Amino acid sequence: MNRALSAVPAELAGKVVTPDDRRYRALRSTYTTVGHPAAVVLPESAGDVAAALRLARETGLRVAVRSGGHGLSGSGTNDGGLVIDLSALHRVDVIDRGSRLVRVEAGARWAQVARALAPHGLAISSGDHGNVGVGGIATGGGVGWLVRQYGLTIDHIRAVEVVLPDGTAVRADAETEPELLWVMRGAGAGAGIAVAFEIEAMELRAVGHAQLVAAVDPAGQTLRRWADVMARAPRELSTAVTLSSRGATAAAFITAVVASDSPSVIRDTVEPLLGIGDVMVQQAHVVPYTELVPPHHLHANTGQMRSSTTNGLLTDLTSDAARALVTASAAPHPVLIQLRSLGGATHDPVPSATAFAHRHQNTLVVASAFPPDDRATLATAWAPLARHTNSAYVNFESAPDEATFARAYPGPTGTRVTGLWKRYDPDGVLRPRPPT
Repeated sequence: MNRALSAVPAELAGKVVTPDDRRYRALRSTYTTVGHPAAVVLPESAGDVAAALRLARETGLRVAVRSGGHGLSGSGTNDGGLVIDLSALHRVDVIDRGSRLVRVEAGARWAQVARALAPHGLAISSGDHGNVGVGGIATGGGVGWLVRQYGLTIDHIRAVEVVLPDGTAVRADAETEPELLWVMRGAGAGAGIAVAFEIEAMELRAVGHAQLVAAVDPAGQTLRRWADVMARAPRELSTAVTLSSRGATAAAFITAVVASDSPSVIRDTVEPLLGIGDVMVQQAHVVPYTELVPPHHLHANTGQMRSSTTNGLLTDLTSDAARALVTASAAPHPVLIQLRSLGGATHDPVPSATAFAHRHQNTLVVASAFPPDDRATLATAWAPLARHTNSAYVNFESAPDEATFARAYPGPTGTRVTGLWKRYDPDGVLRPRPPT
């Protein structure tokens, strides 16, 4: 055991995992990053989280906070520091079925949330993988399979139970600590550790799920037609597009989710997508929402998916932007390009309502590259795309820096976030830090 950890607080007895513990190997890493922390703490309460923070202060160890471990930046682990792993905090409770208010602890994963809410006919639009943790996505934004019908996850958070870096437990809601509630919804990683959220769910049991494959022309007109369809689509329709190229041939793999179990609504909603080009494959069926984030997604995170990822938001998918997307996916060293539809309910809040201020953009573009030359490959591919974007989403950034901060929190939003991070974490215990 690290000498600095020889005196563990009594309330953390049995909850501190060091490298000589058989549990360490399964807990040290995230999905994208292999870590070598001095210890991993497994708190079971807000009091335990406060004790873990006190331990970090007393030992001088750098803190990493982990909910699910799918964060692309790998910030849920570190080398030589203290990881606060919230996985034991995973309760999901329906507080008030009439108002659809549920309480979800930050260490739950979305497969667990979907499974717990299904018997009540409720759902929360979350990430697109069942192993994603609640805490990370619910403090950064929340672009899920139902995003155009439901909005972002943060748009429906009514209260957050937070442990501040000084160990103080606070409930942040519209009446009590409204400024903390504001920053926790979109920029929470630098203000405090969320241990639970009160979230307004939606009425939903089953959805329409369709998969299509469309040929993509070099000029990207297929992608522009997809964007035009989404601009006119009802809110029930959300889509994700993955570009794949083989030589001169490119294809768009489209996943469409319709927030309805009516076959006629699903058919009428998906049908316009068939007109975007040469659609080669199509499948559509009604499935329980739990099938989109299923329990079999729940797996150990061992650093198995090393990658470099960046992103940008588009207001309009212009001809030049569409061509640049196809070029990036078909380059000699291609990158994985994904497009997520926004619009609909994501445009309802005013930009100042949360720390996620991007309320007029229609498309999220995500680019990823993989080892061995992932960083150089991504930088080369992203440069022509970057000029078409006007902002970014913090949760799809693997190497956040000051430039990322400026794109994710532009102008007055960034000034407000910086001020609140300094107010709630004056000693810089948490990361990321605001620019100086």
